[in-house]
Amino acid sequence: MNRRHFLLSGLLLAGALITACPASAADFTRTEDVIYGRKDGVALTMDVFQPKQPNGYGVIFMVSGGWFSSHDAITPAFYEPFLGRGYTVFAVVHGSQPKFVVTEILGDVNRAVRFIRHNAANYGVNPDKLGITGASAGGHLSLMMATTGRPGKPHAKDPVDRESSAVAAAACFFPPTDFLNYGKPGEDAVGVGVLKDFKPAFGPRSDTPEGRQALGREISPIYHLTSNTPPCLIIHGDADTLVPIQQAESFVAKAKAMGVTARLIVKHGGQHGWPDILKDIPSLADWFDTCLRGLPAK
Repeated sequence: MNRRHFLLSGLLLAGALITACPASAADFTRTEDVIYGRKDGVALTMDVFQPKQPNGYGVIFMVSGGWFSSHDAITPAFYEPFLGRGYTVFAVVHGSQPKFVVTEILGDVNRAVRFIRHNAANYGVNPDKLGITGASAGGHLSLMMATTGRPGKPHAKDPVDRESSAVAAAACFFPPTDFLNYGKPGEDAVGVGVLKDFKPAFGPRSDTPEGRQALGREISPIYHLTSNTPPCLIIHGDADTLVPIQQAESFVAKAKAMGVTARLIVKHGGQHGWPDILKDIPSLADWFDTCLRGLPAK
């Protein structure tokens, strides 16, 4: 795995927030290492941030860069704009590549949403009004949940698995949305081309053109859009060379054509992350205010 891109899209983003907006521990309580599932003998965990004055709604934050996830990348300063408005934030850590591939990681994320919904009363949040957010790979996972969240299995042994993994709104930064048309029509990026450094995340199915075509459709949010997809916001820089802005443009255009509420905010000159990205976090919170709480759009 090339960790450089993870640092750029994850730690750089978090670092800017730490510098610009230190969060006060007095404003929220943090419960660390809440176990939401287990696989291969390893616990899957999330940290839960509960504001001093909760508004009764939850935001799920995907801690992911390059489909690598780490508890060390959980940064309270990142969540301050949400906590300041009363949102309870669930910072979800998933199994990381190269040990786990994207399809397995999506299983973790589905489990996390089901767990949060099952325990919503304990956290004081509305189980039917959960928002999801993230950046880069975290944005991709957010849109996958927005487009593929499904009802649970009613007769599952584990009551968590009986819950739905659907979310009510998504808002994210610079997400991949179509690995088969990556930057231009027909450009394959399923572990090749622009994303060749991330091949371990796609696994052995990416070894052949046929495998890449099938996998690309399976894990690209754009192919799962329906008229029932919840509202989606994307903030994307038009100078991004890792995830071309075309990814956001095509997703939003198709979503709107299907009658889905969708919006793209373009950051002119923005690359894969930008120094003052902190100023854009409130736009995500505005989206959740409107789509979850029903407040007037700003």
